[in-house]
Amino acid sequence: MALVVAGALGWVIYHYAYDYFAQAAAEQKPPKPVDINDVLKAAVTALTLIGAVLAGLYAYRKQLLAEGDAHRADASQLAERYTTAAEQLGHDQAAVRLAGVYALARLADDWAEQRQVCIDVLCAYLRMPYEPDPHGAEHKAGEREVRQTIIRVIRDHLQQPDGPTAWCEHNFDFTNVVFDGCSFSTSHFRGTVTFSRATFSYGTVDFGRATFSGDVDFGRARFDSDVDFGRATFNGDVDFSRTTFNEGGMVDFGGTSFSGIVDFGRATFNGGMVDFGRAAFSGGMVDFGRATFNGGTVDFGSAIFSGRMVTFGRATFNGGDIDFVGARFSGGVVIFDDATFSGTSFNWGPLHTPTGA
Repeated sequence: MALVVAGALGWVIYHYAYDYFAQAAAEQKPPKPVDINDVLKAAVTALTLIGAVLAGLYAYRKQLLAEGDAHRADASQLAERYTTAAEQLGHDQAAVRLAGVYALARLADDWAEQRQVCIDVLCAYLRMPYEPDPHGAEHKAGEREVRQTIIRVIRDHLQQPDGPTAWCEHNFDFTNVVFDGCSFSTSHFRGTVTFSRATFSYGTVDFGRATFSGDVDFGRARFDSDVDFGRATFNGDVDFSRTTFNEGGMVDFGGTSFSGIVDFGRATFNGGMVDFGRAAFSGGMVDFGRATFNGGTVDFGSAIFSGRMVTFGRATFNGGDIDFVGARFSGGVVIFDDATFSGTSFNWGPLHTPTGA
């Protein structure tokens, strides 16, 4: 069939070429006969060009089909890797679960289209019930190492925002997660991040010099251990409302920068040490309304408040020390309306306050 089509096309081209050359020869003075060799050369050249174009189109279509087959094969392989890693994460043995963590992390690096799904699975594992006390009835041998590995893998992928396998732009849901020591220091969170109702116990949790580009939710979290936010940067709104800081823990916000609304409304500080020294609050309201301070020390020494309002309205101070030495208030008002004081030591020291404070 191809030969018949080629022959018919050649015959048509030959006759068109012959008519063209015949007309050109007749218009010459004196008229000249048609050169058959020129007609044949023109017909062969036209057929060659058409054949080349058709061959190119065929090769291009063949390449597209091959690439489609390869893409489907890759997708099938990635899906199989995902299934295997998910099964490993559900295994009874901690060593197998560890292998599943690393397998899922590698899969996230290789499968950009489904990277968020892989991250969601790792976060979902952390959200599962966990007993950090090795003497607890529900404690599982090796589980702490698995969870620490997940956190370490996540942190490693949050260090270089512009890296080809960075996870910084993705979302992380740590709702209800129990952290018994972990490090997110120098991490870059650019997506949505929530630690709502999370529990920080036993080991130190390190957010030092971390950067949060969006809104962050620590609402109703509980801090039973040392937590370091030193020199962290919050570029969005921060929610610590109804958060509980229990006795014995050190919560360090020293040198931290807050650029949005900071909400500690109804938070409870039960002893311990909470350090906001040299922290900078700018761009929004700082709300400690209805917060409860039960003993311990809360240090705002040398902090800078340049937002529109700082409120401790209806806060309750039961003993302990509150230190504002060297703090600077500018560009807004400071409110202690209806606050309750009982045996609390306030150290204001040299203090700059705005008009109307």
